[in-house]
Amino acid sequence: MLHHYADLIGFRIVRQSPGESRLEISVRDELLNPHNVVHGGVLFSMADTGMGAALYQMLAKGELCATINCAISYFKPVDSGMLACLSKITNRGKTIATLESEIWNGDNLVATAHGQFSIFSSKKSMIGE
Repeated sequence: MLHHYADLIGFRIVRQSPGESRLEISVRDELLNPHNVVHGGVLFSMADTGMGAALYQMLAKGELCATINCAISYFKPVDSGMLACLSKITNRGKTIATLESEIWNGDNLVATAHGQFSIFSSKKSMIGE
């Protein structure tokens, strides 16, 4: 599946299986905020993308998913190295899935996120309506 936004930011999906995913990104200057640490939006996007990747593998043919909400907690700033986002489904209902992500910089847990995704038929997609 093409994911232009993930490509733009530089996320690499290194593992994607039903209910789980692992994304990685190398910290580079373009991802830093004015305080020379990774912008929180990069971490948020990483968690959101990782959760979607984990859920996507569990969708039936013709189903799509979209984020309903996502909350993130930041613990430590990151200024170098590799970020790894581990995401998993904690509950999958018929129309809503709940997921969580952990973002690591080496051995340091730098953020966690929790989100809910809507699961719907592609026929009911609001895209283009």
